Amino acid sequence: MTSLTIRPAAPGDLPLLLKLNNAAVPAVNELDIVALERLIAGSLTCLVALENDQPVGFLLCIADGSDYESPNYAWLSERVNNFAYTDRICVDEKMRGRKIGDHLYNSLFAHPACDGRSFVCEVNERPPNPGSLRFHQRLGFSVIGSKDHGDKAVVFLRRDPGTSVAAES
Repeated sequence: MTSLTIRPAAPGDLPLLLKLNNAAVPAVNELDIVALERLIAGSLTCLVALENDQPVGFLLCIADGSDYESPNYAWLSERVNNFAYTDRICVDEKMRGRKIGDHLYNSLFAHPACDGRSFVCEVNERPPNPGSLRFHQRLGFSVIGSKDHGDKAVVFLRRDPGTSVAAES
């Protein structure tokens, strides 16, 4: 039996997190090591899922009021106050279906820096990502808007503080 742990990102994680990120394109945008390091440095938190001490997924979250140039972040900033924005969640393709995303989000929901904040994110509608939309809705997120960027279209989601989700059997 393997064990899954969640902890904050460490500098030595960067090469594997970059690999996980770029394997998830087009659900997330491609990055280089410098851009990923900058994102993590400016984040509210970056949580890493480890199985047998190896990174198998991560969730990067940015607080409202941050200096972050993203049209999706800007859209949310105009409409939501006091939020924790999931910029990206990536899980190793071979590890999907093991609830790693659930574990990452549950750690985020319990993170002291997120206390009292709404949780927000966006999911691609074009190119479509129906699995991510179902995943986020299962975790208690609901649609609050959408934006067409021309080559891409997204739907915005929000989970209010204190939202609980019925446990799955």
